[in-house]
Amino acid sequence: MVPAEPLRVELVWSPAAGDVRHRWLQLPMGTNLEQALRGCADFADQLPQLATLRIGIWGRIKPLDTLLRERDRIEVYRPLTVDPKEARRLRYRAAGERIVSRHRPLAGKTSR
Repeated sequence: MVPAEPLRVELVWSPAAGDVRHRWLQLPMGTNLEQALRGCADFADQLPQLATLRIGIWGRIKPLDTLLRERDRIEVYRPLTVDPKEARRLRYRAAGERIVSRHRPLAGKTSR
């Protein structure tokens, strides 16, 4: 019997603002999210609060018992430190003008 190939998954997390960490993990088939995070030495400082963190695969929140598949991207989300609307208001006050335009530029079009 041929042994099963290991899963290769990507782990991405941001311990602090502006600091994004990325690791590729080789895991046995049948590994779930919790087992993958507990097995990653680089993520050991986050383990005590594992149950309180929001964890997703490809941008969708998933429970810790979710089985992983080949090439999954595990994302660990930090809690928000400031409300996004309030941050936008503060940037507006600092810049004194609109941050976002009402219209998106046309993709692939050059200005004439």
